[in-house]
Amino acid sequence: MKKLVAIKPRVAALIDYEDRPVLPNEVKIAVEIASPKHGTEVADFRGQSPFMEEEFSEEWRMFMPRKEGSAKGIVFGEFPLGNMIVGCIIETGPNVTKYEIGDLVCTYGPIMETLIVDGINNPRLRKMPEGAKWQNAICYDPAQFALSGVRDAHVRAGDYAVVVGLGAIGQIAVQLAKRAGAILVIAVDPLAHRRKVALRNGADAALDPQMVDAGFEIKKLTNKLGADAIIETSGNAAALQGALKGIGYGGIISYVAFGKTFPEGLNFGREAHFNNAKIVFSRAASEPNPDYPRWNRKRIEDTCWELLMSGHLNCEDIIDPIIPFQDSAEAYIRFVDQHPELSIKMAIDLKQESFHNFKVVPEA
Repeated sequence: MKKLVAIKPRVAALIDYEDRPVLPNEVKIAVEIASPKHGTEVADFRGQSPFMEEEFSEEWRMFMPRKEGSAKGIVFGEFPLGNMIVGCIIETGPNVTKYEIGDLVCTYGPIMETLIVDGINNPRLRKMPEGAKWQNAICYDPAQFALSGVRDAHVRAGDYAVVVGLGAIGQIAVQLAKRAGAILVIAVDPLAHRRKVALRNGADAALDPQMVDAGFEIKKLTNKLGADAIIETSGNAAALQGALKGIGYGGIISYVAFGKTFPEGLNFGREAHFNNAKIVFSRAASEPNPDYPRWNRKRIEDTCWELLMSGHLNCEDIIDPIIPFQDSAEAYIRFVDQHPELSIKMAIDLKQESFHNFKVVPEA
């Protein structure tokens, strides 16, 4: 049995493992398709995560040094890579009643051939309805952060909305903003392929920030008013500067990206000083939710699953490329770490079969 692990910073490898017995409350899943997380997991993979030397204290609401002698947040050689899986249940513990052998399910998990998870108290173990798309299922995690970003930006009917950065989160945010009633949705990304996907799935206009002044173009497209809401998913300093230029007076920038240290050049003394912009740092997983008690993480998860499984969202175009499991280590290094511009959301094909008759799109 093989699983994908980070053996040292920026190096992935398939290593052997042995399954343990399934406990009475657990199920075992034969993984058919899996996907990594292209955002926060990359910082971990590179050894640049703040969790390496620190931990986030819920008591202090800040990062604090780890206790002397405690393990680092990321232990290379053991750190499993991957975020979402779709597979078939092949074994159940005697106390499990909700799931049966043969059920097709989706859940959080690393890229490995089998996965054992709680089958009783696990709201994130989701049965796939018949006919549902596996591409939508493995976008369950990015959809949550897209939904949170759109909600935190207060996108409303008639608004001018902008989505900056067209990875999986940004692509889904485009669809959500349009379905929320935004009369104009502008997608911003330097990659032509990503812009085309956004235009096919709800964007009214798409801008290449390397070819045009995106902030100025947003003002032109909105008759000089600027955007009511901007969802920023790229984490790029120039992108934030452009958002501050393109935002309308009093508009909201929902900052979804897991940001990095900004280089010199980000200037809050320009448009930011005059546009009375509001920057909201958006994170679906942080509790309490800004709209608590009506909204919490579970409601976000439930809502996203319904939107995905009902076909209200379309993630087929987002899954690119699809890689055989035996090539996953090299592909992870290439498409997730070294050349993220070559992918939107990579999928790993562990079975190379029919995926319960779901169509697998060949790599371009």
